[in-house]
Amino acid sequence: MKLTALEIKQQTFEKSLRGYDVAEVKSFLNIVSSEWEHLVSKNKEQDKEIAQLKEKLKHYEKVEEALHETLQTAKQSAEQRVSGAREEARNKIEKAEIEAENILREARQQRQQIRQSVMRLLDRREEIIRGMRSYLDMAQESLQTFAKDESAIFSMPEQEDDEDLPDKKKINTGASSNNGGKVSDQKASGSRDGKKQNQSTSSAPGTEDIDELLDDID
Repeated sequence: MKLTALEIKQQTFEKSLRGYDVAEVKSFLNIVSSEWEHLVSKNKEQDKEIAQLKEKLKHYEKVEEALHETLQTAKQSAEQRVSGAREEARNKIEKAEIEAENILREARQQRQQIRQSVMRLLDRREEIIRGMRSYLDMAQESLQTFAKDESAIFSMPEQEDDEDLPDKKKINTGASSNNGGKVSDQKASGSRDGKKQNQSTSSAPGTEDIDELLDDID
């Protein structure tokens, strides 16, 4: 049963011989009515505040739900981005490793080609040196053979008086003298050439060890 302030004020009681003082009862009823009216008003205000708070709570619940959804979306997006970044980094690392392997393989191939080219050049150099040494040896042998005078063909005869010799022998002697001079010049030239050949063949330039050179290249 709900009472209003007016009903409290208009409330009546039966009178008896030894009843309560009417004035005090009315005064008390007025006080109760005022307090009741104040309580009812305050209760309405509180109900209004409760309604407002409920509206705010609903709003905050919606905001919380939206934030939760946003956080979930952001979390999923971040996870996807992290996963994509990891996958991209993995792909880049694999690509870099493949490129590095290709570079190393090409470098090894170029190194092997350079090594083979150097070996061919060194072999060719040794071949040229052997050919030149063989040619010089043959030329020296030919020169020594040519310079020999075992039969004394190119020797000068003993000097005789020009008066006892016929004119023809004088002429031959003059020719022999001229030939002897040429032979002596040829011997001197051959001797100088032999010395030059011995000097060139005794210390051929660049006769280093091939293995040491290849090790230096490596």
